Amino acid sequence: MQTEFKLYKVDMKYIRNLHHIDDRVLSVSPQTGKDTRVFVGIVIVCGTHKYCIPLSSPKDKHKRMRNSMDFSKIEVDGKLLGVLNFNLMIPIEEAQLQPIDLIVRRRDRSEIIRYKELCQKELEWCHRHSEVICNKANVLYKAYISDDTFSARDRCLDFHKMEAECKKFNTKAPEEAIRKEYENGSLYPQ
Repeated sequence: MQTEFKLYKVDMKYIRNLHHIDDRVLSVSPQTGKDTRVFVGIVIVCGTHKYCIPLSSPKDKHKRMRNSMDFSKIEVDGKLLGVLNFNLMIPIEEAQLQPIDLIVRRRDRSEIIRYKELCQKELEWCHRHSEVICNKANVLYKAYISDDTFSARDRCLDFHKMEAECKKFNTKAPEEAIRKEYENGSLYPQ
């Protein structure tokens, strides 16, 4: 059972590709004014794939919502710090992940310190609830993949399509890097 989590930022180009397939993937598009949004999440294993569960800031609607098959509130001392949207988890490979540095440094601005401290609290909550998080993600994933009928199905991303795009993206990425090296003349020694 996975018990250690880290927070990651996800590659913006990858998120944009997934967003084109399903617009419920959290947008990071400059056209929608969300170019400063960062896709942040924890990574778990569902079946044979790694998935990133997005961690989101709490909204007013989240205060009224109950924890469910596809949603969990991150509450500490009665305060809602964030939410995990299991229905919006995306397949991921290491190449799309960048660990978030949560170490508070002297040179950090006050808003960065507050953000890192919030992330640390959310991550501590995730560690304490790791078994529930992993079970919830895997139950949701298995129900969706097996075409079971369940109440949260319509809220879920199409995991089949997301996995196909993940595979396509990760096959294409090395080819693009080689093509760029070839075009720049750096593929072959001079």
